[in-house]
Amino acid sequence: MALKREQTHHINRLKGILASQGVGLEVKTDFLEQLEAVRLWDGSSILAGLRTLLVREYERLELVRAQVHQIEITRQEALRTSQDPAIEQVRCLLRLKGIGVNSAWVYVMEFFAWRAFRNRRELGSLAGLTPTPYQSGESARECGISKAGNRPVRAMAIEIAWAWLRNQPDSQLSRWYQRRFAKGSSRVRRIGIVALARKLLIALWQFLENGTLPEGAQLKPV
Repeated sequence: MALKREQTHHINRLKGILASQGVGLEVKTDFLEQLEAVRLWDGSSILAGLRTLLVREYERLELVRAQVHQIEITRQEALRTSQDPAIEQVRCLLRLKGIGVNSAWVYVMEFFAWRAFRNRRELGSLAGLTPTPYQSGESARECGISKAGNRPVRAMAIEIAWAWLRNQPDSQLSRWYQRRFAKGSSRVRRIGIVALARKLLIALWQFLENGTLPEGAQLKPV
């Protein structure tokens, strides 16, 4: 995930530098060739110093892309051949519609594979997805989630929750979200997606632990 974030950072920086010159350019494999043909509003070329800055930033991006590609190759090879229990868990999650390689890998390697959870509260706490109620006298309110757990897992949990709504619309969890939050404001929907992420995290843990398929969920075709 760190490399993915770094890749996005380099792309955004390239686009930002070009936007400051009034230029919109997609950062694709032919970026350097396109850069040579770019003309500013007055028909002039990009200044040499700025072009050098862009080239260096693109070279950093290409290095990160190569590293990401190598990691993806290594993962695919492990999924084909490895008998490691953690890889078996990744394969298990990949059976579910809406769960991709990156999300399954992060969930297992950052979370499920190295820690034995005793209950769902431990699970939610480590992910930083547990509520933080505040009570004082007659006053009681929710202060949001704790955010004290594993940040990459928490971010992935939110991403997976949105994907789950798209790919598993008939599941019990998706129907629950639609009833409770889908018709609310954007703030209500954001609160709801966090709640769904926590419930889905627990459901996936139970799926790995005892094979209990989340209610109404569908498996990918073999």
